[in-house]
Amino acid sequence: MKPLNMGGFFSTCRKERGLLYNECMAKKGKKKKNSIVSKLISIVLIVAAITILTGVLKKIYTMFTLQQQAKVVEAELEALRDENASLTSTKEKLEDPDYVQTYARGEYMFSKGDEKVFYLPGD
Repeated sequence: MKPLNMGGFFSTCRKERGLLYNECMAKKGKKKKNSIVSKLISIVLIVAAITILTGVLKKIYTMFTLQQQAKVVEAELEALRDENASLTSTKEKLEDPDYVQTYARGEYMFSKGDEKVFYLPGD
């Protein structure tokens, strides 16, 4: 079993041979700075990745919402085209004088000059 190093930071510098205490401490300080810089860079990269991912997810959600709206608008457009075709057909029929006369006689019981209209009981 390996004994615990109770001395920590300073005992490591005492054990190293060939380096002065100040050089050892400077070396440790650089390692600590490098560690802090790498942690800072990691945090910045993680925040940037999260920001980019959030932007991409917002774009995907917007695209999905717009596709749903496009489907609704396409359905409304198709309904309006059908209504337009029906109204165009009715307009063309109403431009024909014979159709207007037949329609008026059938729906509104209009009669020609000396004709009499009789109401018959419905079935």
